Amino acid sequence: MATKHLLATGALSAVAALLLAGCSAAGDGGGSDGEIAGEITVLTNRTDLVDTLFAEYGATFEEKYPGTTVKFEGITNYDQDVTTRLAGGSAGDVLALPNGLTEGQITEFFEPLGSTEELGEKYRFASEYSYDGDTYAISVGGVASGMVVNQRVWADAGITEPPTTPEDFLAGLKAIKANSPETVPYYTNYKDGWPVTFFDNERAILGDPDILEAWPEDPALWEEGKYAYIADGLLFDIVHEGLSEEDPLTTNWEQSKPDLAEGKIASMLLGSWAVPQMKAAAEEIGADPADIAFWPFPYQTDGTFHSKIAGDRASAIASNSSNKATAKAWLDWFIEESGFAESQGSIPVPKDSALPKEIEDFAATGVELLELNAAGENAGKEAEIYKLAEIDGTIYRQQLIDVARGAADGDWESFTADLNERWGTAQADVMG
Repeated sequence: MATKHLLATGALSAVAALLLAGCSAAGDGGGSDGEIAGEITVLTNRTDLVDTLFAEYGATFEEKYPGTTVKFEGITNYDQDVTTRLAGGSAGDVLALPNGLTEGQITEFFEPLGSTEELGEKYRFASEYSYDGDTYAISVGGVASGMVVNQRVWADAGITEPPTTPEDFLAGLKAIKANSPETVPYYTNYKDGWPVTFFDNERAILGDPDILEAWPEDPALWEEGKYAYIADGLLFDIVHEGLSEEDPLTTNWEQSKPDLAEGKIASMLLGSWAVPQMKAAAEEIGADPADIAFWPFPYQTDGTFHSKIAGDRASAIASNSSNKATAKAWLDWFIEESGFAESQGSIPVPKDSALPKEIEDFAATGVELLELNAAGENAGKEAEIYKLAEIDGTIYRQQLIDVARGAADGDWESFTADLNERWGTAQADVMG
């Protein structure tokens, strides 16, 4: 969505009274003693839902809490624009966290939501934005990582089960190209940028729940057998073998949805949030939504697929909000009562909630759903290293695609050698 995905929010129904009372001293504009009243503004990257589904949610919330008003602001260039607005103190009351914020920025710009230990007893993903024992942002729903495919196109090429290795996946793409020359076997969505970062989202494939803690300790990520080598290597090979779109500079994310639904595109690495969007696109064009399936990343560890499950965009309350009581009530209601996670095929945050059908079907492929443990002593170190090394997850993968298709100098060996050198130098400085 636009980039991904959800208007991610957090909810704390079991401790709502405590949290609301805790907010009142911070200057709630909703009324005295944390009264739920007045107006709040919710910023979201889901521009496609502002005037439809979110408008309905706002009306329902206002009916439950008379005297409240919820305004939504959809922002297309979300990460950049909202980060700028946070610095200027004009980012509304509740907002989806922009990507790329540091720990210091998160704790400065957002209100703590409560004890991570307490929230973690009831909610998934509570530790993803935890600092010094408090959670500052939490998602309204979670996603699994994997491959969105048109399984009819794959079946027509003779593949009816998810490939288990990168080599088998490449062979499948070649079979699709041979069987259906007009179909793009794999679509990178290069022009929009953010979709290529999903090659960083499959870290669970090695079956290690502590990989986030270990990541900053590794001085060379792009070595054979390591995650970055496996994932980025698959992307490079797809493009190098001519199995992606002919001109990546003209890709179009919104158009890719009906194209995959129709069978003009066979595969895209995304999150499970994309499945309902592709199925909706199929219905709009008269294609069969049943053609859309979600497969694991083509790699097994000890004979098992693994997929990371994680919160989608997390939401938080702006620390300078003048109506924190109403903002907190909105977060509570959104996750507990709106049904948004279910409507998007997302993993509900409450641990006792049933998985949606899309995730149940995904699990039926034999994939183990793995929630990665948050980094401990090394929390924040990875981002520091990437920043110091000047390695941007979107830009370097676009550059990798350019090298793979012959539009830039170099090859896989030279490209990854440069990445390892830059990462290693920065890693030594950060980790000591």
